[in-house]
Amino acid sequence: MNRILWVDDEIELLRPHVMLLEQRGYNVSTATNGEDAIELAQHNRYDLIFLDETMVGISGLETLSVLKDIDKSVPVVMVTKNEQESVMEEAIGRKIDDYLTKPVNPAQIIAACKKFLDTRRITEEKVTQKFHQDYSSISRRLMDRMSWSEWLDVYLRLVNSALDLDKHPDVGLEQSLRDQFRECNAAFSKFIENEYVDWLGDRGKREEDMPLLSPHIADTYVIPRLQNGRPTFFIVVDCMRLDQWLVMEEFIRPMYSIQRDYYCSILPTATPYARNSIFAGLYPTEINKHYPQFTIDERGKDEHTLNRNEKEFLNLLLQRRRVKLRNDLQYIKIIDTEFGKRIEADIMRYAKSQLTAIVINAVDMIAHSRSDYPILKEIAPDESAYRTLTSSWFQHSSFYGILKALSTVKDVQIVITTDHGSVRCLRGTKVVGDRETTTNLRYKIGRNIKAERSEAILVTDPESWRIPAGGVTTTVAIAKEDRYFVYPTDYHHYLSKYRDSFQHGGISMEEMILPVVILEPRA
Repeated sequence: MNRILWVDDEIELLRPHVMLLEQRGYNVSTATNGEDAIELAQHNRYDLIFLDETMVGISGLETLSVLKDIDKSVPVVMVTKNEQESVMEEAIGRKIDDYLTKPVNPAQIIAACKKFLDTRRITEEKVTQKFHQDYSSISRRLMDRMSWSEWLDVYLRLVNSALDLDKHPDVGLEQSLRDQFRECNAAFSKFIENEYVDWLGDRGKREEDMPLLSPHIADTYVIPRLQNGRPTFFIVVDCMRLDQWLVMEEFIRPMYSIQRDYYCSILPTATPYARNSIFAGLYPTEINKHYPQFTIDERGKDEHTLNRNEKEFLNLLLQRRRVKLRNDLQYIKIIDTEFGKRIEADIMRYAKSQLTAIVINAVDMIAHSRSDYPILKEIAPDESAYRTLTSSWFQHSSFYGILKALSTVKDVQIVITTDHGSVRCLRGTKVVGDRETTTNLRYKIGRNIKAERSEAILVTDPESWRIPAGGVTTTVAIAKEDRYFVYPTDYHHYLSKYRDSFQHGGISMEEMILPVVILEPRA
């Protein structure tokens, strides 16, 4: 039973309200002055306090300060005849939780009780009800063949359920959600296996329900915005999932009007392929064909060297589209905190350019660092905590600082996206390949690769998947769902080492269904 303390020197006049609360099941204690209220609070635990502002002896504001020292978590509602703005501001400054002006009516009192005592219960009931409705709806839809737009809707429902459960962990539905994510990813992998190659044709021939893919992003969202001459920022956050963006979006919503669209990453969902494709406006095989000096071939190369030509790719795309900027393209890659802070401090200078492209690597570094450092895995042991870690980083990041600064530039336009997401890998699958096979845990490129077909797609004609492979005997193995590749040698050692790590390169909703966000400053 929720316990309420009502403090008022005219408490007898409020007796009908007290009786109403008791009839509603609340346990109500009363006091007629601040001294008695403080003594009661020192010896009892209350869930809500109604506090008169003007009383004999110590005032309501003085009583409020002492009550908050006793227990900061107890909500206090100030009830007063005084409507002066200065009194309200003083109460707010002393951490009042709500403010009611006398005479109060029963509806106001009941509303305050529901707000502070019943909101969590009511919200949890609604969250639980919605979860079960979505769960049943998604389960039924998995029995039928779905289109891209239907898969997008399913993924949005799952992500929104995850965010709801983050706020209400006590409802105990996390395992059910994880099970449905796994069931959906199994069906989504089959969907991609059946449909993906059909999406790779000329964009002018795309059917209505085919998704935008990585090479289409600049043409669809960036280049058209250059026509108005306004300063445009194109920001690519490496390895950012939709749920991570939604966590960040809450912080910038007061500053920007937000349009959110979605696209599908190309395969493999890895930086050397997906991000180069975004900046070049071409599939990887097309890049190798038209720009052999920038050939994408990761065998024997460090991953970071494969993305050092992004500025050149974007310039070449602008040339092909006959877009002439009024000043040079600005390109920035933020890979460490110190450099990011320097860019944040200097961002207004970049706002004078017509186009500035920014790549932010921090989210990708968080994903990889979680695998390398046990303390990070302890801090972020599951998906919910991983989102919390992302939120903490964002609030203190140069990325957030840049967005806050740009929100004051009235004519700026910002396009934010990512090259791929990541998936929490929990199941290993054996793979066999030679020494020249690439090392990524979610995909392998090499000769005579063998893996279980129920757990991976084996692409024997990489060109048809627009994957540069080099050699007629080359195979591309792409892991499905939450699986990661492990060689038979020292199998159990590496199975344990990489289990429960966030990886990318394979097929899952988390890696492939990605946001494209357009920001316009509200100011």
